[in-house]
Amino acid sequence: MFAIIKTGGKQYKVQKGDTLVVERLSLETGASVAFEEVLLVNDGKEIAIGAPYVKGAKVAAKVLGEGKGEKKIVFRYHSKTRYRKLKGHRQQHTTLLVESVSL
Repeated sequence: MFAIIKTGGKQYKVQKGDTLVVERLSLETGASVAFEEVLLVNDGKEIAIGAPYVKGAKVAAKVLGEGKGEKKIVFRYHSKTRYRKLKGHRQQHTTLLVESVSL
């Protein structure tokens, strides 16, 4: 059984036992979170497709921790004018463990 959920402006395919890295959620380690924006659920026999979300579908997960991604470099350069700007960015994320997918 798997589902497609939406969080942080992105869509993820999840099933029970998966570890998932999503955009940062303001939750503490060990907290439970339920995703109700479920776009699709497949239980092996039938497929439930939402318009836009599947009614009654829910994905429960547990927060494993928070962290930062790899550093992204932003470099701006104009030739012949001595213009150089260097900036870095590290996106914050939350790691989740999917505990259940229910329809």
